[in-house]
Amino acid sequence: MLIRHFACFLLVAGFSQPVFPRSASAEDSVTSFRPRLLAVDANEGIAAGDIDGDGHSDLVAGRNWYRGGDGTSGGNWESRPLRSIEDWNGYVDSNGDYLFDINDDGRLDVIAGSFIPTEVHWFENPGAEALRLGKTWTKHLLVDTGNSANEGQLLEDIDGDGRPEWIVNSWKNDVPAVIWRLVDRDEPDQAKGGAKYDLVPHTLGEKGNGHGVAVGDISGDGRADLLVGQGWYEQPADGAWTGPWKFHADWNLHSSLPMLVVDLDKDGDGDLIFGNGHDFGLFWWQNDGIDSDGKISWTEHEIDRTYSQPHSLAWTDITGDGSPDLITGKRYFAHNGNDPGGMEMPCLYFYQWDAKEKEFTRHTIEEGHVGTGLQIVAEDLNGDAKTDIAVAGKSGTYLLIAE
Repeated sequence: MLIRHFACFLLVAGFSQPVFPRSASAEDSVTSFRPRLLAVDANEGIAAGDIDGDGHSDLVAGRNWYRGGDGTSGGNWESRPLRSIEDWNGYVDSNGDYLFDINDDGRLDVIAGSFIPTEVHWFENPGAEALRLGKTWTKHLLVDTGNSANEGQLLEDIDGDGRPEWIVNSWKNDVPAVIWRLVDRDEPDQAKGGAKYDLVPHTLGEKGNGHGVAVGDISGDGRADLLVGQGWYEQPADGAWTGPWKFHADWNLHSSLPMLVVDLDKDGDGDLIFGNGHDFGLFWWQNDGIDSDGKISWTEHEIDRTYSQPHSLAWTDITGDGSPDLITGKRYFAHNGNDPGGMEMPCLYFYQWDAKEKEFTRHTIEEGHVGTGLQIVAEDLNGDAKTDIAVAGKSGTYLLIAE
């Protein structure tokens, strides 16, 4: 494969020994994407699901939802209103959209996170007729967490019971790490819009937190652990919610959200993939095993250092070869252009993993227009069995259809 010096690197200065990733040439590209700009605002959250029940995937992204379909059944990704969100300090005060049926009426609702406010709200899907008329969704309080400085969150099943948990990450280091469980109510909470679930907190630890989060088994005991910026929490053997989790202060990173736990070298333990969320650098750490004190040894491998702010990662099969690929790019204006490389152009890539050579090969999705925000959607969005991509960030909300 040829080494291609992408324009995303050419504006970078200040590296005495630049590292170029192994990159595919244009003629060797395995998958191409057709980008479509859906909106321009500072929203950075996005999710996919069937909003209107017509069997087609739709998108929700901050203030809007976008109806998918073939263009003849009324869906052609046009913008439709969902909710109002305040602007805050160069951001839209929304840092994550998640779809979940909170009132158990068979329709997907939106649970939304935010940077500074302590309240978590859900937005009620109004049903087919109100969606057709472009009505906004009713806002309901789900819980007041009491916690501000929220870098982001995951809605992910960490205890293996088939129901996801609300996992909030703080950009501050020495604050509690809390997981919020979706617990059934005996009766719907009419004060909270008929919610059938409560968010119930479980504090893992009082001090270990920090920028970056992941869910995955890195201890090798078959139970999912929680990774944060300052280290990782080990899920107890006697049950996830029986008490505090043991904290291992094995690193101090300012990493992506999420990081990824993947057994890249196929040796039976979880390796770690992460980006520097507000600087240059995309890496994978090879898990070299755990000692008698529970400390894991790591060998660091650099993937790419040619663009900054790889703040959000996804791991899914882009090429259709049955092996997952790494998707990431520049979180454009993550700190309003004040990060290293923050004024350089947006870019979005995927990386194929070669387990034999233990290296990633980079492929361009788009350069110059499309960056990321805080979430990446990577799934078949138009029913053609190819993996498409959708991102929302300060360079715009984009749909990228695989061709």
